[in-house]
Amino acid sequence: MSIEKRESGISPRTFDEIRKGGELTTWCTLREHDPECLPRCTRRDSPSRLLLFRKPGNKRPVCRVSSGMTSAQIDVPAKRKPLRLWPGVVLVALQWLAGFVLPFVVPEAMLYGMLGGILGGGLAVVLWWLFFSRARWSERVGALVLMTIALVATSHVVHESIRNAAMGMMLPMFAIPVLSLALVCWAAASRRFSSGPRRASLVAAILLACGVFTLLRTGGMNGDGASDLHWRWTQTPEERLLALAGNEPAAGPSPPTAAKAVAQWPGFRGPQRDGIVRGVHIATDWSRSPPVELWRRPIGPGWSSFAVSGELVYTQEQRGDDEVVACYNLTTGQPVWRHHDAARFWESNAGAGPRATPTLSNEHVYTLGATGIVNALAAADGAVVWSRNAAADTGKKIPGWGFAGSPLVIDDVVIVATAGRLVAYDLASGAPRWLGPAGGGGYSSPHLVTLGGVKQILLLSGAGAISVAPDTGTQLWEYLWQSDGIVQPALTADGDILIGTGSGMAAGVGVRRIAVAHRTSAWTAEERWTAVGLKPYFNDFVVHQGHAFGFDGSFLACIDLVDGQRKWKGGRYGHGQLILLPDQDLLLVLSEKGELALVSATPNQFRELGRFPAIEGKIWNHPVLAGDVLLIRNDQQMAAFRLSLAGR
Repeated sequence: MSIEKRESGISPRTFDEIRKGGELTTWCTLREHDPECLPRCTRRDSPSRLLLFRKPGNKRPVCRVSSGMTSAQIDVPAKRKPLRLWPGVVLVALQWLAGFVLPFVVPEAMLYGMLGGILGGGLAVVLWWLFFSRARWSERVGALVLMTIALVATSHVVHESIRNAAMGMMLPMFAIPVLSLALVCWAAASRRFSSGPRRASLVAAILLACGVFTLLRTGGMNGDGASDLHWRWTQTPEERLLALAGNEPAAGPSPPTAAKAVAQWPGFRGPQRDGIVRGVHIATDWSRSPPVELWRRPIGPGWSSFAVSGELVYTQEQRGDDEVVACYNLTTGQPVWRHHDAARFWESNAGAGPRATPTLSNEHVYTLGATGIVNALAAADGAVVWSRNAAADTGKKIPGWGFAGSPLVIDDVVIVATAGRLVAYDLASGAPRWLGPAGGGGYSSPHLVTLGGVKQILLLSGAGAISVAPDTGTQLWEYLWQSDGIVQPALTADGDILIGTGSGMAAGVGVRRIAVAHRTSAWTAEERWTAVGLKPYFNDFVVHQGHAFGFDGSFLACIDLVDGQRKWKGGRYGHGQLILLPDQDLLLVLSEKGELALVSATPNQFRELGRFPAIEGKIWNHPVLAGDVLLIRNDQQMAAFRLSLAGR
């Protein structure tokens, strides 16, 4: 809006005073105006013209005098343009679609949706609000400052599972889109409010957006990063288990000869740690002969798998403040004995409990807890033979996900991996025998192989792969490749090594084939190829008939070991686990959501033969097949199923 300057010689100071007076109401001459206005006039350049302004809050105009000469135009603040809302509405809609809708349609896009949709969308909303919204500058800056303060304050009062999740990024990742939505909704709803109610409603909207997170907790994340949200006041499965602990059946005596039986499944991923079950043929028509449940029972949290010997099953779990090595009866699922250590590991993404699987050898069970406690226990009754702390022995701090490497028994030593570093203990006394070279972090287990006729222990870490001599721990060779250091290595039929990584957070990704050779007095390790068609994260892969089968994100995939080319990709099983039945060219897949599936282990095409719902909840634990009994568990329950054998 503009007014005519009635006198070309009006001073800038007079004009500034006129501009600051308030809202222009009218022009009038001194004769036309109510004489009562004159005492309220603050300045009189000429009695010929009056310029009337209304100050905010005044019902009647306040007079300002302007001189009476004419000509030029003087600009005064125009009526404020309406808020430009549509860009904010579009940006928030895209932000929510990318961050929350896309990951449910394409689960493997969760990470990209979070980073691109939520964080990128949040930045776009901030830019719109600051530079294109047409809001008052006090509101533009004030809203962003208030949101920042509210988010920081909220981080101190939310549940620890929310505060620590996703490496401390869960609250910002969820709060940014909620605050963006709250800002746009407030701007639209308060357009016609006066300044007081408008500002008060802004504070209320921001506090409500942040306050909702104080009412929640998370039970962890799945492999794609989706959170398992619950109301803060609800009990966790572990709390429900502890509340029922008094009603559990008492531990019974072990079968008299079970502890002396040959272990069908002596530890992590089977006798050779390769996830292969030899000599077993199962019926594959599950429509006629589905798995039959033998028993099911609640269990404490943990990502340990099972070791099986005779009628005894061994695993690890968390019960309150105690880390537990537990023994159960294979036929009934009833507890046989439990060993308790006063230790508790918890982190927000995967929850509480031990990560490693017990190892059976010579009527003893060897375990590594998430905080580094190494136990040698009598397999029959859990009596302590010896105990050590591997974290103290190696000088390693507890890593973010806890110690996860399952012990490996070779001859008269038991070898433990602590975040990329190996330590060997005397099998009988527990005395440290040797300490391996410092590694680059990681969660893989020590792996026994024979290369060039030489026994050696492989260990994957964040820095790559190392090999050491079993009797001394002396390093034989090293191959550098920045990776996750989680899954187990695998061997090809002609003696090459396969290592894998799949999180996308390390420099390396995919499966790499390494040729290892012993020339004169030195070992060499060289890359043959790297395949990105199979990207194992924490889901181990298997090798069969010149091909590797495993998880590529949430899908199964098969690659050719000659050149690394992918043969097929299919199915959607989340971040599950699998075992191989080579005699039948068959994969037994356990999905992340607890479904069992039979998949053909052939390179021609992906072919699923059957599917069966087995257990509820997130499953990262490796399944075990001991004879015709399949054992599965997660952080809440475990179950046993009998699989019909082929020909019966």
